[in-house]
Amino acid sequence: MDNHPRIRKITEEVLSDNWYVLKKVSFEYQKENGEWEKQEREVYDRGNGATILLYNRDKQTVVLTRQFRMPTYKNHNPSGMLIETCAGLLDQETPEASIIRETEEETGYKLTKVQQVGEAYMSPGSVTEIVHFYVGEYDETMASGTGGGLDEEQENIEVLELPFDHALEMIRTGEIRDGKTILLLQYAELHGLLGRKEVDEKERGPMHILVAGPYRSGTGDDPEKIEQNVQYMNRIALHLYEAGHMPVLGEWYALPLVATAGSAGIGDEIFNRIFHPSSERLLRHCDAVVRVGGPSAGADQMVNAAKAMGKMIYEKLEDIPKAACLALPVQGLD
Repeated sequence: MDNHPRIRKITEEVLSDNWYVLKKVSFEYQKENGEWEKQEREVYDRGNGATILLYNRDKQTVVLTRQFRMPTYKNHNPSGMLIETCAGLLDQETPEASIIRETEEETGYKLTKVQQVGEAYMSPGSVTEIVHFYVGEYDETMASGTGGGLDEEQENIEVLELPFDHALEMIRTGEIRDGKTILLLQYAELHGLLGRKEVDEKERGPMHILVAGPYRSGTGDDPEKIEQNVQYMNRIALHLYEAGHMPVLGEWYALPLVATAGSAGIGDEIFNRIFHPSSERLLRHCDAVVRVGGPSAGADQMVNAAKAMGKMIYEKLEDIPKAACLALPVQGLD
C-alpha cells in the first residue's frame, strides 16, 4: 500500500476515532516534471459496504427503503429522508453474506441467491469505502419479517415496494437522489433485468447467444479432437439459430484473426494475444451465454465475465425460449 513509486514520506494523524476513523494523511507526490510536492488529505475509513436492488419480474416491482440521513439534511434536503436500495457495511463478512443479512434486517426478505454486478468507490476524494453492488429476485415466499432495521443500531427504516417504472421516474423528478440507488435502477433498466419470466419468442425477440464450450481442453492440442469440439458447438449454434436466435462462437471471430496475424500455432504469443480477448469483446455485444460441453477454464471465464456484465446465463438448452423441442442430445449440460 505504501510502495507507490510516486508517493513517499507518508505520515498519518488520527483526527477522530469516535464512530469510524478520520485521519489527516501527509505525503509527498512526484509530479510529471519530476518535482516532489508535499500534499495533505483527510481520509475517512468506515470500512467497505454492499448494496442490493430487490426486484420481482412477475409484479414488475422493486423494493427500496426510506430513512433519515443527517448529512443530507445538513446539505439542502429539507426532510432529511432519502430513498435508497438496501445497504450496509460488511462487518467482517464477505460482501455476499453481508448483503443477504442486511436484506433480511432492513426489508424482511430472506434471500438465498444474489448476483454481484459490480463494485465502485463512491466518494474517492475523501472516503476509502468500496461498495459492492448486487441484484436479487424476491417474492412473497421469502418474507421472514417486517424489516425496518435493528433497534440497537437506531435504524428506523421504511420498506417501500414500488413499480419499477415509477422508481425510474422518481430519478427524473429528483425524488430518488441516492447515488447507489440510481446506479442499480439504471443497471436494471439497461440490462432488461425486469423482463418478464414468461414471454413468447415474438414478444422477447431473438437473442444474440454466445456458445461457450471446450476448445483445447481435454484434447492435448490434438487437431482432430479440437475440431470435434468446434463441430459440437457448431451443432448447438445451428439449433439455436433454428429456434430463432442468432448464435455465435468466439472461435468464429478469433481463429481467422489469429491466422491473419501470422500465428505459427496454438498457444504462441499471437494466439494468446487474440483468442480469449476477442471473445471477451464479442461478449459485450451478446445478450446471453450458453455453457456447453465438459470442463473448460476458458468457457468458465466467459460465463464469469457474462455474469459480471449482467448477461443471461443458460446451462441447459431447454431453458432457452423455444429450445425445449430441440432433438439434439446435449451432453455435459446437466
